[in-house]
Amino acid sequence: MKLKVLKNAAHICLLIFLVLFAIFYKFNAYAQTPTLTLTPTPAPTSASDNSKEVQDLQNQINDLQGKISNLQGQEKTLASQIGVMDSQIQLTQLRIDTTKQQIASLVEDINTATKKISNLEKSLDMLTKVVLNRIVATYEVGSLQPFQVIFASNGISDFFSRLSYLRIAQVNDKKLIYETQQAKMDYANQKEIFENKKKKTETLKAQLESYTSELNQEKESKKSLLAQTQGDEATYQKLLTQARAQLAGFSRFVSSQGGASILSNQTVCDGWGCYYNQRDSQWGNILINGQNDCDGPCSVARVGCLITSVAMVASHKGHKDILPSSIANSSGDNFSVNTAMLKYSINVNGVSINRSRIGSSWGVLPGTITDPIIVGVSYDGGPVADHFVVLTGGSNGNYTMNDPFVPSAHNIPFTDHYSLGSIVEVDTVSM
Repeated sequence: MKLKVLKNAAHICLLIFLVLFAIFYKFNAYAQTPTLTLTPTPAPTSASDNSKEVQDLQNQINDLQGKISNLQGQEKTLASQIGVMDSQIQLTQLRIDTTKQQIASLVEDINTATKKISNLEKSLDMLTKVVLNRIVATYEVGSLQPFQVIFASNGISDFFSRLSYLRIAQVNDKKLIYETQQAKMDYANQKEIFENKKKKTETLKAQLESYTSELNQEKESKKSLLAQTQGDEATYQKLLTQARAQLAGFSRFVSSQGGASILSNQTVCDGWGCYYNQRDSQWGNILINGQNDCDGPCSVARVGCLITSVAMVASHKGHKDILPSSIANSSGDNFSVNTAMLKYSINVNGVSINRSRIGSSWGVLPGTITDPIIVGVSYDGGPVADHFVVLTGGSNGNYTMNDPFVPSAHNIPFTDHYSLGSIVEVDTVSM
């Protein structure tokens, strides 16, 4: 009897031991699996960042910038000006070549990223399906209690084989989940790389278009300079002296009025056309013809009274798309010997605009002004106009004007600010 009791007790103890062991084994299985850490996908080194061709082009650009700086520091002669233009043309061409190289490299990177994204999508779809299947299988196995595993086993050996299989399955499941998460991370990373490259490519394409336009303007400016001077140094110096004197007059006038402070909300359009102010924040800081040697910056606010007056007359004649900024940024062919001084005949937005000087005093003005006339006034009493305004109407000395410098000077009396005797240039405008 005692022997039988002892055997039963031993069986019970063994059963309890196996149950406890199974519980411990099951819940400790994941703890025993190796820790897997997600690894961020390294961004590929862009060909555009380490291209030898791009670096060589950049070195040439740096050399040319130094050469242009040295030439600009020299005394202005026709030869030095042509030298600057030639170097600037070369510089812009190099920038175009560099941009094209960068675009080509980025396109290659985008194609690579596109292929990777396609492969990752397939891999992610496959892994997702496998994970979903394993979730179902794991749920079914995981719902078994330890004692069910024991009673379902055909013996101790079979019991431990089942536990070993369960542990291996858990390790593989964890690895599968890791691989799926890694694939998701890789996919997101490649998508981000793709979008960034695409944005950069669009930016470079816009830059390329700008450089191409700039190159065409530079070639036209050189062509215009040679046409104006006929390659003659004396002619160049004469035109340069005249342009500088006119621009210096504009600068002195602005200084005498307290400076070219920037204004806001100056534009007024009505049945006549538009009033523009050279100091308006829309264009006041733009450099005319890109020039910077008007005893300071050649900005519209400082020396842009003439181009602003021309823009106002253009608006009266139906061309409200021709703004002071349109003229300031137009072809170098519109300016005298590559300065900020506007020529009498220009072309802006495909529209030809011609100023004709009909006299140098107010006595040549028509009895009644029915078509706007641009007049230049000498504020300091000299023979050169220091400022230009637009006469919009009036008769017999009583004229109204649009003054591009005085704030909100739309359709105001001319003699409120200037005397009739100060008029030293009278220009009609045809388009």
